[in-house]
Amino acid sequence: MKSQIQSALAQVFISLILAAPSPAAGPDSYSVTDFGAKGDGKSDDTAAFQKALDTAGKAGGGVVYAPRGNYFFAGHLNIPVAVTLKGVWESVPAHNGIRDAGLPKPTDDGTTFLVTESAGKEDGPPFITLTHNSTLKGVVIYYPDQKPEEEPKPYPYAIAMRNKNPAVLAVELLNPYNGIDASQNERHLIRDVQGQPLRRGIFVDFIYDIGRIENVHFNPWWSLHPKLFAWQQEHGEAFIFGKSDWQYVFNTFCFGYNVGYKFIKTKSGDCNGNFVGIGADDCFTALDVEQCSNIGLLISSGEFVSFHGPDPTMVRVGTNNAGSIRFVNSAFWGPCNQIAKIAGRGTVGFSDCTFVQWDRNKEGRHAIQAGSGSVVVRGCEFQENKPQIELGENVRRAVVTDNLIKGKQRVVNHSRGMVVLSNNASDVPNPPASKP
Repeated sequence: MKSQIQSALAQVFISLILAAPSPAAGPDSYSVTDFGAKGDGKSDDTAAFQKALDTAGKAGGGVVYAPRGNYFFAGHLNIPVAVTLKGVWESVPAHNGIRDAGLPKPTDDGTTFLVTESAGKEDGPPFITLTHNSTLKGVVIYYPDQKPEEEPKPYPYAIAMRNKNPAVLAVELLNPYNGIDASQNERHLIRDVQGQPLRRGIFVDFIYDIGRIENVHFNPWWSLHPKLFAWQQEHGEAFIFGKSDWQYVFNTFCFGYNVGYKFIKTKSGDCNGNFVGIGADDCFTALDVEQCSNIGLLISSGEFVSFHGPDPTMVRVGTNNAGSIRFVNSAFWGPCNQIAKIAGRGTVGFSDCTFVQWDRNKEGRHAIQAGSGSVVVRGCEFQENKPQIELGENVRRAVVTDNLIKGKQRVVNHSRGMVVLSNNASDVPNPPASKP
Protein backbone atom coordinates (compact mmCIF):
# COMPACT_ATOMS: atom_id res chain seq x y z
CA MET A 1 0.00 0.00 0.00
CA LYS A 2 2.79 2.35 0.95
CA SER A 3 4.62 1.65 -2.28
CA GLN A 4 1.44 2.29 -4.29
CA ILE A 5 0.99 5.69 -2.61
CA GLN A 6 4.63 6.56 -3.27
CA SER A 7 4.26 5.54 -6.90
CA ALA A 8 1.11 7.63 -7.30
CA LEU A 9 2.81 10.66 -5.73
CA ALA A 10 5.78 10.18 -8.02
CA GLN A 11 3.48 10.15 -11.06
CA VAL A 12 1.79 13.35 -9.87
CA PHE A 13 5.22 15.00 -9.31
CA ILE A 14 6.39 14.03 -12.80
CA SER A 15 3.17 15.35 -14.31
CA LEU A 16 3.65 18.67 -12.54
CA ILE A 17 7.19 18.95 -13.82
CA LEU A 18 6.13 18.20 -17.37
CA ALA A 19 3.30 20.72 -17.11
CA ALA A 20 5.48 23.42 -15.58
CA PRO A 21 5.98 26.46 -17.80
CA SER A 22 9.32 26.97 -19.50
CA PRO A 23 11.38 30.07 -18.57
CA ALA A 24 9.77 31.83 -21.51
CA ALA A 25 6.18 30.82 -20.78
CA GLY A 26 3.58 33.27 -19.55
CA PRO A 27 1.97 36.44 -20.85
CA ASP A 28 5.06 38.59 -20.22
CA SER A 29 7.71 36.14 -21.47
CA TYR A 30 8.83 35.30 -24.99
CA SER A 31 11.35 32.87 -26.42
CA VAL A 32 13.48 33.93 -29.37
CA THR A 33 13.06 30.45 -30.83
CA ASP A 34 9.33 31.14 -31.24
CA PHE A 35 10.29 34.03 -33.54
CA GLY A 36 12.61 31.98 -35.72
CA ALA A 37 16.00 32.20 -33.95
CA LYS A 38 18.12 29.14 -34.75
CA GLY A 39 21.04 29.40 -32.33
CA ASP A 40 23.15 27.22 -34.63
CA GLY A 41 26.09 29.64 -34.90
CA LYS A 42 25.55 30.10 -38.65
CA SER A 43 22.08 31.48 -39.34
CA ASP A 44 21.66 35.24 -38.87
CA ASP A 45 19.38 35.60 -35.83
CA THR A 46 19.28 39.41 -35.81
CA ALA A 47 15.77 39.79 -37.25
CA ALA A 48 14.29 37.06 -35.05
CA PHE A 49 15.70 38.61 -31.88
CA GLN A 50 14.55 42.11 -32.82
CA LYS A 51 11.05 40.86 -33.62
CA ALA A 52 10.82 39.18 -30.21
CA LEU A 53 12.11 42.31 -28.47
CA ASP A 54 9.73 44.59 -30.33
CA THR A 55 6.79 42.31 -29.54
CA ALA A 56 7.61 42.49 -25.84
CA GLY A 57 8.04 46.25 -26.10
CA LYS A 58 4.68 46.78 -27.80
CA ALA A 59 3.04 44.68 -25.07
CA GLY A 60 4.36 47.10 -22.44
CA GLY A 61 7.45 45.16 -21.40
CA GLY A 62 8.54 41.65 -20.54
CA VAL A 63 11.34 39.09 -20.71
CA VAL A 64 12.75 37.84 -23.99
CA TYR A 65 14.49 34.55 -23.29
CA ALA A 66 17.36 33.15 -25.34
CA PRO A 67 17.91 29.49 -24.40
CA ARG A 68 21.24 27.74 -24.64
CA GLY A 69 22.72 28.19 -28.11
CA ASN A 70 25.16 30.06 -30.33
CA TYR A 71 23.34 32.99 -31.87
CA PHE A 72 24.99 34.56 -34.89
CA PHE A 73 24.38 38.27 -35.55
CA ALA A 74 25.18 40.13 -38.75
CA GLY A 75 23.40 43.20 -37.37
CA HIS A 76 22.61 44.92 -34.07
CA LEU A 77 19.80 44.96 -31.51
CA ASN A 78 17.76 47.59 -29.69
CA ILE A 79 16.14 46.52 -26.41
CA PRO A 80 12.90 48.51 -25.95
CA VAL A 81 11.57 50.19 -22.82
CA ALA A 82 10.96 47.82 -19.87
CA VAL A 83 12.22 44.76 -21.77
CA THR A 84 14.83 42.28 -20.49
CA LEU A 85 16.90 40.18 -22.87
CA LYS A 86 17.95 37.16 -20.85
CA GLY A 87 20.17 34.14 -21.40
CA VAL A 88 20.64 31.02 -19.29
CA TRP A 89 23.31 32.37 -16.97
CA GLU A 90 22.20 33.53 -13.53
CA SER A 91 25.80 34.28 -12.52
CA VAL A 92 28.47 35.63 -14.83
CA PRO A 93 30.45 32.79 -16.44
CA ALA A 94 34.17 32.69 -17.12
CA HIS A 95 36.00 31.07 -20.02
CA ASN A 96 39.62 31.53 -19.04
CA GLY A 97 41.91 29.13 -20.82
CA ILE A 98 39.36 28.44 -23.57
CA ARG A 99 42.10 27.27 -25.95
CA ASP A 100 43.26 24.59 -23.51
CA ALA A 101 42.04 21.05 -23.97
CA GLY A 102 39.17 19.96 -21.78
CA LEU A 103 37.89 23.39 -20.75
CA PRO A 104 34.45 24.57 -21.89
CA LYS A 105 34.37 27.07 -24.72
CA PRO A 106 31.90 29.97 -24.80
CA THR A 107 30.11 28.19 -27.63
CA ASP A 108 29.59 25.00 -25.61
CA ASP A 109 27.78 25.77 -22.41
CA GLY A 110 25.34 28.67 -22.42
CA THR A 111 23.78 31.56 -24.29
CA THR A 112 26.46 33.00 -26.56
CA PHE A 113 26.07 35.94 -28.95
CA LEU A 114 28.46 35.86 -31.93
CA VAL A 115 28.96 39.46 -33.08
CA THR A 116 30.27 40.36 -36.54
CA GLU A 117 28.80 43.72 -37.62
CA SER A 118 31.06 46.74 -38.36
CA ALA A 119 34.34 44.83 -38.27
CA GLY A 120 37.26 47.19 -38.81
CA LYS A 121 35.56 50.39 -37.64
CA GLU A 122 34.50 51.92 -34.32
CA ASP A 123 31.86 54.39 -35.48
CA GLY A 124 29.10 51.91 -36.31
CA PRO A 125 26.09 51.25 -34.10
CA PRO A 126 26.67 49.38 -30.83
CA PHE A 127 25.76 45.71 -30.96
CA ILE A 128 23.13 46.11 -28.21
CA THR A 129 21.52 49.39 -27.15
CA LEU A 130 19.60 49.55 -23.88
CA THR A 131 17.09 52.24 -23.07
CA HIS A 132 14.69 53.21 -20.26
CA ASN A 133 14.33 50.36 -17.71
CA SER A 134 15.73 47.76 -20.12
CA THR A 135 18.14 45.01 -19.09
CA LEU A 136 20.66 42.61 -20.57
CA LYS A 137 21.36 39.55 -18.41
CA GLY A 138 23.01 36.16 -18.48
CA VAL A 139 24.78 36.05 -21.85
CA VAL A 140 28.28 35.79 -23.31
CA ILE A 141 29.26 38.33 -25.98
CA TYR A 142 31.92 36.93 -28.27
CA TYR A 143 33.57 38.28 -31.44
CA PRO A 144 34.50 35.11 -33.37
CA ASP A 145 36.48 36.95 -36.07
CA GLN A 146 38.83 38.52 -33.54
CA LYS A 147 42.18 36.68 -33.69
CA PRO A 148 43.81 35.90 -30.31
CA GLU A 149 47.32 35.88 -31.82
CA GLU A 150 47.05 39.23 -33.64
CA GLU A 151 46.55 42.90 -32.87
CA PRO A 152 42.81 43.37 -32.43
CA LYS A 153 40.40 44.52 -35.12
CA PRO A 154 38.31 47.62 -34.23
CA TYR A 155 34.58 47.26 -33.54
CA PRO A 156 31.94 49.60 -32.08
CA TYR A 157 30.91 49.22 -28.46
CA ALA A 158 29.35 45.88 -27.60
CA ILE A 159 26.74 47.56 -25.36
CA ALA A 160 25.39 51.11 -25.13
CA MET A 161 23.30 52.24 -22.12
CA ARG A 162 20.91 55.14 -22.67
CA ASN A 163 18.10 57.01 -20.88
CA LYS A 164 17.00 56.05 -17.35
CA ASN A 165 17.90 52.93 -15.36
CA PRO A 166 19.43 50.65 -17.99
CA ALA A 167 21.12 47.56 -16.52
CA VAL A 168 23.76 45.02 -17.54
CA LEU A 169 23.84 41.99 -15.22
CA ALA A 170 25.85 38.74 -15.24
CA VAL A 171 27.38 39.28 -18.69
CA GLU A 172 30.71 38.03 -19.97
CA LEU A 173 32.38 40.45 -22.39
CA LEU A 174 34.77 37.82 -23.62
CA ASN A 175 36.75 39.74 -26.26
CA PRO A 176 35.08 42.96 -27.49
CA TYR A 177 37.25 45.75 -28.86
CA ASN A 178 35.07 48.22 -26.91
CA GLY A 179 32.98 46.99 -24.00
CA ILE A 180 30.23 49.18 -22.52
CA ASP A 181 29.35 52.76 -23.42
CA ALA A 182 27.61 53.84 -20.21
CA SER A 183 27.00 57.44 -21.23
CA GLN A 184 23.95 59.65 -21.77
CA ASN A 185 21.88 57.94 -19.11
CA GLU A 186 20.75 58.17 -15.50
CA ARG A 187 21.25 55.58 -12.77
CA HIS A 188 22.90 52.92 -14.89
CA LEU A 189 23.64 49.62 -13.15
CA ILE A 190 26.54 47.43 -14.31
CA ARG A 191 26.92 44.42 -12.03
CA ASP A 192 28.74 41.08 -12.25
CA VAL A 193 30.54 41.60 -15.56
CA GLN A 194 33.78 39.87 -16.55
CA GLY A 195 35.90 39.47 -19.64
CA GLN A 196 38.70 41.00 -21.68
CA PRO A 197 37.70 44.19 -23.50
CA LEU A 198 40.73 45.01 -25.61
CA ARG A 199 40.67 48.78 -26.22
CA ARG A 200 38.13 50.18 -23.75
CA GLY A 201 36.27 48.43 -20.98
CA ILE A 202 33.63 50.83 -19.63
CA PHE A 203 33.21 54.45 -20.68
CA VAL A 204 31.12 56.72 -18.43
CA ASP A 205 30.06 60.24 -19.46
CA PHE A 206 27.11 62.65 -19.43
CA ILE A 207 25.70 61.21 -16.17
CA TYR A 208 23.67 63.66 -14.08
CA ASP A 209 22.17 61.12 -11.70
CA ILE A 210 24.16 58.49 -9.85
CA GLY A 211 25.61 55.59 -11.84
CA ARG A 212 26.62 52.28 -10.27
CA ILE A 213 29.34 49.82 -11.31
CA GLU A 214 29.77 46.74 -9.11
CA ASN A 215 31.76 43.50 -9.29
CA VAL A 216 33.37 44.08 -12.67
CA HIS A 217 36.62 42.25 -13.39
CA PHE A 218 38.63 42.52 -16.62
CA ASN A 219 41.34 39.88 -17.01
CA PRO A 220 43.22 38.53 -20.06
CA TRP A 221 41.34 35.24 -20.02
CA TRP A 222 40.64 35.17 -23.73
CA SER A 223 44.21 35.77 -24.93
CA LEU A 224 47.63 36.32 -23.40
CA HIS A 225 49.37 35.93 -26.73
CA PRO A 226 52.41 38.26 -26.71
CA LYS A 227 51.41 40.29 -29.78
CA LEU A 228 47.84 40.95 -28.71
CA PHE A 229 48.66 41.48 -25.04
CA ALA A 230 51.47 43.92 -25.86
CA TRP A 231 48.98 45.92 -27.96
CA GLN A 232 46.47 45.92 -25.11
CA GLN A 233 49.08 47.18 -22.63
CA GLU A 234 50.09 49.95 -25.02
CA HIS A 235 46.55 51.09 -25.95
CA GLY A 236 44.00 49.60 -23.55
CA GLU A 237 41.98 51.60 -20.99
CA ALA A 238 39.82 49.58 -18.64
CA PHE A 239 37.62 52.22 -16.95
CA ILE A 240 37.21 55.76 -18.34
CA PHE A 241 35.21 58.40 -16.50
CA GLY A 242 34.10 61.70 -17.99
CA LYS A 243 31.16 63.64 -16.59
CA SER A 244 29.45 61.74 -13.78
CA ASP A 245 27.64 63.39 -10.92
CA TRP A 246 28.61 61.12 -8.04
CA GLN A 247 29.54 57.77 -9.49
CA TYR A 248 29.55 54.68 -7.26
CA VAL A 249 32.14 52.02 -8.11
CA PHE A 250 32.62 48.92 -5.94
CA ASN A 251 34.84 45.83 -6.22
CA THR A 252 36.28 46.36 -9.69
CA PHE A 253 39.55 45.05 -11.09
CA CYS A 254 41.59 45.15 -14.27
CA PHE A 255 44.83 43.52 -15.40
CA GLY A 256 47.16 44.34 -18.26
CA TYR A 257 46.08 47.76 -19.60
CA ASN A 258 47.89 50.95 -20.45
CA VAL A 259 45.65 52.75 -17.94
CA GLY A 260 43.50 51.02 -15.37
CA TYR A 261 41.28 53.94 -14.29
CA LYS A 262 41.26 57.15 -16.34
CA PHE A 263 39.50 60.40 -15.43
CA ILE A 264 39.02 62.98 -18.16
CA LYS A 265 37.11 66.17 -18.83
CA THR A 266 34.68 66.01 -21.75
CA LYS A 267 32.37 68.67 -23.14
CA SER A 268 29.85 67.47 -20.54
CA GLY A 269 32.19 67.96 -17.58
CA ASP A 270 34.26 65.82 -15.23
CA CYS A 271 33.80 63.16 -12.58
CA ASN A 272 33.22 63.00 -8.85
CA GLY A 273 32.47 59.78 -7.04
CA ASN A 274 33.04 57.09 -4.46
CA PHE A 275 35.40 54.25 -5.45
CA VAL A 276 35.70 51.36 -2.97
CA GLY A 277 37.74 48.17 -3.32
CA ILE A 278 39.05 48.96 -6.79
CA GLY A 279 42.19 47.39 -8.22
CA ALA A 280 44.56 47.66 -11.17
CA ASP A 281 47.36 45.14 -11.69
CA ASP A 282 50.15 45.20 -14.28
CA CYS A 283 48.95 48.44 -15.86
CA PHE A 284 51.52 50.90 -17.20
CA THR A 285 49.63 53.53 -15.16
CA ALA A 286 47.17 52.21 -12.61
CA LEU A 287 45.19 55.45 -12.18
CA ASP A 288 45.45 58.55 -14.38
CA VAL A 289 43.61 61.77 -13.49
CA GLU A 290 43.73 64.23 -16.36
CA GLN A 291 40.99 66.19 -14.63
CA CYS A 292 38.33 65.54 -12.01
CA SER A 293 35.64 67.55 -10.24
CA ASN A 294 36.57 69.84 -7.36
CA ILE A 295 34.00 67.89 -5.31
CA GLY A 296 36.49 65.09 -5.59
CA LEU A 297 37.27 61.43 -6.02
CA LEU A 298 37.10 59.31 -2.86
CA ILE A 299 39.20 56.17 -3.38
CA SER A 300 39.40 53.71 -0.50
CA SER A 301 40.65 50.15 0.05
CA GLY A 302 42.28 50.05 -3.37
CA GLU A 303 45.28 48.11 -4.68
CA PHE A 304 47.44 49.45 -7.47
CA VAL A 305 50.33 47.67 -9.17
CA SER A 306 52.59 48.84 -12.02
CA PHE A 307 55.78 47.16 -13.18
CA HIS A 308 55.78 47.24 -16.99
CA GLY A 309 56.00 50.01 -19.56
CA PRO A 310 58.31 52.93 -20.23
CA ASP A 311 57.66 54.59 -16.84
CA PRO A 312 55.56 52.35 -14.58
CA THR A 313 53.64 54.55 -12.15
CA MET A 314 50.60 53.91 -10.00
CA VAL A 315 49.11 57.42 -9.90
CA ARG A 316 49.45 60.25 -12.41
CA VAL A 317 47.73 63.59 -11.92
CA GLY A 318 47.87 65.89 -14.93
CA THR A 319 48.65 69.57 -15.24
CA ASN A 320 45.00 70.50 -15.90
CA ASN A 321 43.58 68.93 -12.79
CA ALA A 322 41.98 71.31 -10.30
CA GLY A 323 39.96 68.74 -8.34
CA SER A 324 40.51 66.80 -5.14
CA ILE A 325 41.67 63.17 -5.05
CA ARG A 326 41.86 61.22 -1.78
CA PHE A 327 43.35 57.74 -1.34
CA VAL A 328 42.54 56.02 1.95
CA ASN A 329 43.64 52.61 3.23
CA SER A 330 45.12 51.64 -0.12
CA ALA A 331 48.23 49.69 -1.13
CA PHE A 332 50.72 50.52 -3.88
CA TRP A 333 53.48 48.23 -5.10
CA GLY A 334 55.47 47.37 -8.18
CA PRO A 335 58.36 47.11 -8.76
CA CYS A 336 57.68 50.52 -10.30
CA ASN A 337 59.59 53.72 -10.97
CA GLN A 338 57.50 55.82 -8.59
CA ILE A 339 54.21 55.61 -6.74
CA ALA A 340 52.80 58.98 -7.82
CA LYS A 341 53.55 61.89 -10.13
CA ILE A 342 51.42 64.91 -9.19
CA ALA A 343 50.80 68.11 -11.13
CA GLY A 344 47.93 70.58 -11.51
CA ARG A 345 46.25 72.96 -9.06
CA GLY A 346 44.18 70.43 -7.13
CA THR A 347 44.73 68.46 -3.93
CA VAL A 348 46.00 64.89 -3.72
CA GLY A 349 45.89 63.10 -0.38
CA PHE A 350 47.16 59.74 0.86
CA SER A 351 45.98 58.54 4.28
CA ASP A 352 46.72 55.18 5.94
CA CYS A 353 48.29 53.85 2.75
CA THR A 354 51.15 51.42 2.17
CA PHE A 355 53.95 52.06 -0.34
CA VAL A 356 56.30 49.30 -1.53
CA GLN A 357 58.82 48.63 -4.33
CA TRP A 358 59.35 52.02 -5.96
CA ASP A 359 62.64 53.22 -7.51
CA ARG A 360 63.10 49.81 -9.05
CA ASN A 361 66.32 50.76 -10.88
CA LYS A 362 67.87 52.43 -7.82
CA GLU A 363 68.04 55.84 -9.44
CA GLY A 364 67.14 57.78 -6.32
CA ARG A 365 63.51 58.39 -7.31
CA HIS A 366 61.08 59.49 -4.64
CA ALA A 367 57.92 57.48 -4.06
CA ILE A 368 55.73 60.59 -4.30
CA GLN A 369 56.81 63.35 -6.67
CA ALA A 370 54.66 66.47 -6.40
CA GLY A 371 55.38 69.26 -8.89
CA SER A 372 52.51 71.57 -7.94
CA GLY A 373 49.14 71.79 -6.19
CA SER A 374 48.47 70.70 -2.62
CA VAL A 375 49.56 67.41 -1.07
CA VAL A 376 48.62 65.51 2.08
CA VAL A 377 50.54 62.38 3.17
CA ARG A 378 49.41 61.30 6.61
CA GLY A 379 49.54 58.05 8.55
CA CYS A 380 51.14 56.10 5.70
CA GLU A 381 53.91 53.49 5.71
CA PHE A 382 56.94 53.63 3.41
CA GLN A 383 58.27 50.08 3.49
CA GLU A 384 61.42 50.65 1.42
CA ASN A 385 64.61 52.35 2.56
CA LYS A 386 64.44 54.75 -0.38
CA PRO A 387 63.57 58.44 -0.93
CA GLN A 388 60.01 59.10 0.13
CA ILE A 389 58.69 62.50 -1.03
CA GLU A 390 59.82 65.34 -3.29
CA LEU A 391 57.95 68.66 -3.22
CA GLY A 392 58.49 70.94 -6.22
CA GLU A 393 58.73 74.70 -5.95
CA ASN A 394 55.17 75.15 -7.24
CA VAL A 395 53.64 73.05 -4.47
CA ARG A 396 51.33 75.52 -2.75
CA ARG A 397 50.66 73.58 0.44
CA ALA A 398 51.79 70.25 1.87
CA VAL A 399 51.17 68.28 5.04
CA VAL A 400 53.47 65.31 5.66
CA THR A 401 52.84 64.00 9.15
CA ASP A 402 52.56 60.87 11.29
CA ASN A 403 54.07 58.46 8.76
CA LEU A 404 56.15 55.33 9.32
CA ILE A 405 59.42 55.37 7.39
CA LYS A 406 61.95 52.60 6.85
CA GLY A 407 65.52 53.92 7.02
CA LYS A 408 66.21 57.64 6.99
CA GLN A 409 63.57 60.24 6.38
CA ARG A 410 64.29 61.53 2.89
CA VAL A 411 61.86 64.31 2.04
CA VAL A 412 63.12 66.99 -0.34
CA ASN A 413 61.30 70.32 -0.06
CA HIS A 414 61.68 72.83 -2.89
CA SER A 415 58.28 74.37 -2.17
CA ARG A 416 57.82 78.11 -1.92
CA GLY A 417 54.52 77.54 -0.15
CA MET A 418 53.46 76.38 3.30
CA VAL A 419 54.77 72.93 4.27
CA VAL A 420 54.09 71.08 7.53
CA LEU A 421 56.51 68.20 8.10
CA SER A 422 56.35 66.57 11.51
CA ASN A 423 55.90 63.49 13.69
CA ASN A 424 57.22 61.00 11.16
CA ALA A 425 58.71 57.88 12.76
CA SER A 426 61.76 56.54 10.93
CA ASP A 427 64.28 53.84 11.74
CA VAL A 428 67.00 56.51 11.77
CA PRO A 429 65.84 59.74 13.44
CA ASN A 430 66.93 62.87 11.65
CA PRO A 431 65.96 66.54 11.67
CA PRO A 432 63.14 67.89 9.48
CA ALA A 433 63.99 68.48 5.84
CA SER A 434 65.30 71.87 4.95
CA LYS A 435 65.18 73.72 1.71
CA PRO A 436 68.11 72.80 -0.53
